[in-house]
Amino acid sequence: MKDNTLMFYERVVQAAAQRIVQGVDEALDLAELAQRAALSPLHFHRIFRGMLGETPLEMHRRLRLERAAWRLCSASARVTHIAFEAGYETHESFTRAFRDAYAVSPTEFRERAQRSRSQRDQTRLFELAAPSAVHFRDTPEQDIHCFIERGESTMKVDIQALPEQRVAALAHLGPYNTISAAFGRLGAIAGPAGLMGQPGAAMVAIYHDDPETKPAAELRSDAGVIVAAGTAIPKELHEVRLPAGQYAYATHQGPYEGLGDAWANFMGRWLSQSGHRLGNGAMFELYRNSPMDTKPDDLITVLYLSIA
Repeated sequence: MKDNTLMFYERVVQAAAQRIVQGVDEALDLAELAQRAALSPLHFHRIFRGMLGETPLEMHRRLRLERAAWRLCSASARVTHIAFEAGYETHESFTRAFRDAYAVSPTEFRERAQRSRSQRDQTRLFELAAPSAVHFRDTPEQDIHCFIERGESTMKVDIQALPEQRVAALAHLGPYNTISAAFGRLGAIAGPAGLMGQPGAAMVAIYHDDPETKPAAELRSDAGVIVAAGTAIPKELHEVRLPAGQYAYATHQGPYEGLGDAWANFMGRWLSQSGHRLGNGAMFELYRNSPMDTKPDDLITVLYLSIA
């Protein structure tokens, strides 16, 4: 069962990477990649990143930069033309991105490439570091092979059957890293209403969209508190129900900035090797303490993932 699950997710990721390589000239349609994988965009994003070490969008941008570097090695095209081909609107923005990646300007890179004695040396010049070992090739129709780390995940994961849970929530629209403002407003409403002191009350965040497929200003999430059945929910809040079912959960200790990596490890490494498939329930974060009175290194966040 574990081998079948691993093969399923590896096939999904391999096929997506192949499409990215073959479509390096096209605008990346992340929603279509997720649909072809039969996954939600958010699930797909986290599994892909966890298995290959970069997001689909990061891979696409890197491959375009590698192709631009290859063009500088092998052709006499103007730098401005290469910049536009790589998807940059201005010579300046391309130069900044290229310098960040290669530590030299495009012109300096071309001069260095011209001094290289062999095509092999030039290949070493234009390939950027990539855990997946997927790089630009001038024959994109060829099959690619992703390097996927198959070592056991070091993340400690347990499985628990959860009943349906009611959440009194405040909707948040905007970048996920600004959801703290929604939690502040939630506390101002839920505290006086007596929701925070109930047995089993816990703060949770539910994220609905993939940050790579939607503009930051349009990302939807909920800041909420778990409440008991029958509890009246203030009119300023709405009710969200987390479905009953089997959930895998793992604990992250440390700053919230590390949660993206924790989710990628959870879904890209643990899930793919666990023998479990994604379920139809929810994916959410539960907060055991608060940054209001806890040092960043001591923050405890529990990641919950519905499994079939």
